[in-house]
Amino acid sequence: MMNTIGISSPDSFFAAAMQQPQQLEQLANDALKSGIDLYMRKDYKGAVSAFQRSLGLSQGSGYAVDAANYMAQAYLAMDDTEGAIKAYKTGIRLDSSRDDSHINLGNLYYSNERYAEAAAEYEKAVNLNPSAANRFSLGEAYMHTGRYGDAETQFNAVKRMQPQKPDGSYGLGLNLAKQGRYDEAILQFEQALSKDGKFYDAYAEIGYAYADMGQMDDAQRQVDLLQQLNPDLADSLSSYMYKVEAPKFSFVYSTDFGYSMPMKTSVAVLDAYLQTPDASKTFTMKFAFNKPMDRESVENPLNWQIRRSAATGPGTAYNFGFPVADTEIRVPLFPKMVIYDAESTTATVYFDISQNTAGDGTIDPSHIEFKFSGKDVYGKVMDPGGDQFSGFSGVA
Repeated sequence: MMNTIGISSPDSFFAAAMQQPQQLEQLANDALKSGIDLYMRKDYKGAVSAFQRSLGLSQGSGYAVDAANYMAQAYLAMDDTEGAIKAYKTGIRLDSSRDDSHINLGNLYYSNERYAEAAAEYEKAVNLNPSAANRFSLGEAYMHTGRYGDAETQFNAVKRMQPQKPDGSYGLGLNLAKQGRYDEAILQFEQALSKDGKFYDAYAEIGYAYADMGQMDDAQRQVDLLQQLNPDLADSLSSYMYKVEAPKFSFVYSTDFGYSMPMKTSVAVLDAYLQTPDASKTFTMKFAFNKPMDRESVENPLNWQIRRSAATGPGTAYNFGFPVADTEIRVPLFPKMVIYDAESTTATVYFDISQNTAGDGTIDPSHIEFKFSGKDVYGKVMDPGGDQFSGFSGVA
């Protein structure tokens, strides 16, 4: 008689085979829940381990993609961008049919200014689900890669899909502003506001457009409006205005150079040392700026010019436009040295004045013009309306 002890029936094998995937999926779900709990307790490293365990137990389960996405969030909480990217890619590999996975990865690329990679993910999301939200994201990515025509196509599609919502017009405004077409952009932002008066971002973007055009008074009106509606946006716009506003001299003074003295002033009057023929004396002028400046730019003497005023306004020309006497001395075109004090945003310009050989040199101090052609810490060049100074005209 054959011994059948220990041999299971076919039904038992089938039951065991069915039970194992269910058990693995339950274990994967338990690990996922554990990871979420650790994440909520800000134990991000432990959360990553739990999510990895969940993925390892059952990559084919319905929880696998969620585990990968949660793992990406944990990596982001630890400032590990590359870890998060790998986690999102794992989720996409497990199920490439979910548009939200592509959007999540695209958003991460976008936030790190990797716009071409973001666009590639958004394109996949739109192919899977051509929703207005997905198209808007794709339009933004196109805009940042310079594909303005493609961006316009996406934003127009959003506008057609949601004609009563502000998003399409808002996106078109962003795209136009990015191209420097500020007047057209403002019209689109105003259209967005006509559809939703509480779409405060559009007010801010109008302010940004005005600031980029140099129309600071108009931009300031948007700040004043937003102070009542959304103070955070008002502060952001105000900071942007400060950043893009062209720098200029706020005031100029000297403690040793009489820049207000009249024409035909004897050089010796500037300093007793200059009574000696061929003597040379270093003077200083202090220039205070309205914002922080780039030190290297300010301290480069070649960015400064010191010359006789050639202005054409009434009384603004050197020697008031009268012929210059032979005794008139010249100041060197460039200063000998410039020192910038970042704390007070003030530059001290050192320049020499020399007596002539006869010892009877003259000068018109109030019409000596100082001009600066450098930039601020944001790379903005000087405002042409505030980049030069003479004792007669003041800052101009």
